[in-house]
Amino acid sequence: MTTLIKNGTVITSTGADGADVLIDGEQIVAVLQPGSDVAVAAEAGAERVIDAAGVYVIPGGVDGHTHMELPFGGTNASDDFENGTRAAAWGGTTTIVDFAVQKEGEAVRDCLETWFAKAEGNCAIDYGFHQIIGGVDDQSLKDMDALVDEGITSFKLFMAYPGVFYSDDGKILRAMQQAAGNGGLIMMHAENGIAIDVLAEQAVERGETAPVNHGRVRRAEFESEATHRAIQLAKVGACPLYIVHLSASEALEQVMIARDRGANVFAETCPQYLYLNLEDHMGRPGFEGAGYVCSTPLRTKHAHHHEDLWQGLRTNDLSVVATDHCPFCMKDQKELGLDDFRAIPNGIGGVEHRMDLLYQGVVNGEISLPRWVELCSTTPARMFGLYPRKGTIQAGADADIVLYDPNHTWTISVNNHHMTMDYSAYEGTEINGHVHTVISRGRTIIENGTYTGSAGHGQYQRRGLSQYLI
Repeated sequence: MTTLIKNGTVITSTGADGADVLIDGEQIVAVLQPGSDVAVAAEAGAERVIDAAGVYVIPGGVDGHTHMELPFGGTNASDDFENGTRAAAWGGTTTIVDFAVQKEGEAVRDCLETWFAKAEGNCAIDYGFHQIIGGVDDQSLKDMDALVDEGITSFKLFMAYPGVFYSDDGKILRAMQQAAGNGGLIMMHAENGIAIDVLAEQAVERGETAPVNHGRVRRAEFESEATHRAIQLAKVGACPLYIVHLSASEALEQVMIARDRGANVFAETCPQYLYLNLEDHMGRPGFEGAGYVCSTPLRTKHAHHHEDLWQGLRTNDLSVVATDHCPFCMKDQKELGLDDFRAIPNGIGGVEHRMDLLYQGVVNGEISLPRWVELCSTTPARMFGLYPRKGTIQAGADADIVLYDPNHTWTISVNNHHMTMDYSAYEGTEINGHVHTVISRGRTIIENGTYTGSAGHGQYQRRGLSQYLI
């Protein structure tokens, strides 16, 4: 089927231009000058014409950090791949990269197959995988090489969660050396988990068990120290490093220093760290703050974390905005930690709201329109080996396109979101702008407030090496 999107303003990472976009089947075949002879001929021959007057035409979002169905703390993330990818589509995201999980004593290959089975035939949008390496040994190091050849080219390690995912510095260095040889990208959860556990135990001994203490014990100094240590280990291991869910000014400073010195270091942040804080959200009365427990945690409003992170997005010291989407319901899930904040499942659901929340940065003058697209679509596609198939509007790219209405205002609520959660972390947030139409590989899956997609439309994406590696 041929489709022409006409009269829209096409936003890419390089600028904003009036252009018509011609789709044939699953791909974009041309970006045309409006009113040109070629555009007129394309409209005459198109089987479908979409009038995009007054809206932005942008590449579908690429969320490089999600956790569908993640087992954590005795329960599982409440969004499975079907529900979670459908919610992502509602928010203008057309590709996710989720995490297959391996722990100490488990075989990487068996764990990966488990995640393939969860996703296959269930996804509304396209998907790929990173591999968590929770048990670094000779076999898992060999498996890293094999996975790169199979299109899984990034590996996540943890400096936190002792006894679950934690790797010590020696294991981290070995994995980094392996990545240096196979071209893979090391992703790092950078918090000093050993020190955090000491403070957490001391807090509980004092009777400080409320959710807000999760943020108090996971201090910004521990994120900064671990970020610095990860950067130094990557320098010795000679591999690229990608810091996930960076939340604090102090950690950002470490990334800035490294990048200024030419290190092959990158970092992402997430919407929760740009808008939410420890006191007003995690510190809410009673147990309500449990809905905001995530790691790294929300930071205090009595500092400049929000301002510094927005600045980092402008200067490219923060290269990507992802969600770390890991939703849990309050009832029966977050409530596992009613008597001890350490037992609250860590995670906030946000896969549906990333594009909208970042667009508020455009509205408020924090970032430009092209930078919005770059952070949400183009850079994650390049970072994770999906570009130019994903993340851009150009001939030959997949027809993953979002029509975004900048004049539509609405309010986020648990009553209108599509994630499998019984609350919203962004309840009452007023949004200027709204996803109007979502096209995934040429198929319209969201239009005029209606979901027209289906489970199984999404296809697994083999990824190449990151285009940012040097």
